Amino acid sequence: MKVLFDTSVLVAAMIEAHPAHQQALPWLQRAKREELKTFVASHTLAEVYSVLTSLPIQPRISPTIAWRLIRENVLSIAEILALSPEDYRTVLEQISERGIVGGATYDALIAHTAAKAQADKLVTLNPQDFQRVYPLLSERIVAP
Repeated sequence: MKVLFDTSVLVAAMIEAHPAHQQALPWLQRAKREELKTFVASHTLAEVYSVLTSLPIQPRISPTIAWRLIRENVLSIAEILALSPEDYRTVLEQISERGIVGGATYDALIAHTAAKAQADKLVTLNPQDFQRVYPLLSERIVAP
């Protein structure tokens, strides 16, 4: 099965104190056992780093630890996919026509990456947000 992970699932899987850790962790474990063909949008790498280094937990996650977590839990298991300039134009045109604004733009970019990868599942803790911005993938967008 081809799966694209959203930032929310990766962070929850890596951080034991996260409220959704128990739901997300099995997906990451399956990816590590190579039971899944795993993809991550290139934008997600930066977003995971940003979230990890700004989580309101003690002790704080240092930049060095955040990088190690990404290396060991994302880069080691996932194919990183980048969108082309044409992809960005397409996504922005589509969401502008639907009146999508703000941070949902990034969800649309990640969903478009899943569509390009022909992923069987886009795994996120925010399935409704992704279904709203990218209805063509609705049936493939799942929560862990």
